[in-house]
Amino acid sequence: MGKFVVSPATHQTDCGRFRASFSVHRAKGNGSYCRVFRFDKTFASRDAARLFAVTQGWLQACMPNPPPC
Repeated sequence: MGKFVVSPATHQTDCGRFRASFSVHRAKGNGSYCRVFRFDKTFASRDAARLFAVTQGWLQACMPNPPPC
């Protein structure tokens, strides 16, 4: 299995709250895997949104068989 790179991100909404997202990248042999996850849930702070993104990214990367793109 290839190694995963998880990249968390936060995005400020028009009302001043924050949304979380992350991307998962993996290269293995001649193939690669890249998926972006965005969440509708909003958070009061950028730190809270980032923590959520990091946690969700870690859970996704730890799945034994990630879903296909």
